[in-house]
Amino acid sequence: MTRTGRQHLVEDYFVGFRTSDHPRILATLTDDVVWVIHGHRTTHGKAEFDGEIENPAFTGSPDLDVQRVIQDGPVVVTTGEGRGVSVEHGPFRFAFSDLFTFRDGLIARVDSYVVPLP
Repeated sequence: MTRTGRQHLVEDYFVGFRTSDHPRILATLTDDVVWVIHGHRTTHGKAEFDGEIENPAFTGSPDLDVQRVIQDGPVVVTTGEGRGVSVEHGPFRFAFSDLFTFRDGLIARVDSYVVPLP
């Protein structure tokens, strides 16, 4: 199966998060991007999004294993598992699903669903 341009952009987005590469992540986004981290917070625009990339409640870059990528029109959905380190609680694991909505070739909205794993 071949990857689309949108799927390549989502791949760049995840590479950026794995390496805390802010410019790489921000290059995938529209200026007015909305990031809804369901149950946590919503950011509006690149500046707020940038502030959440390396949230001070966590240390280091997350280890993200994208397991599925599905595209339907202007939307790409990913699912996977990750590991991170909380400043307060130490190492943790989580499952995630991110829904990326595109506009004019860039990511205009990210809906993130994160579930802690034992």
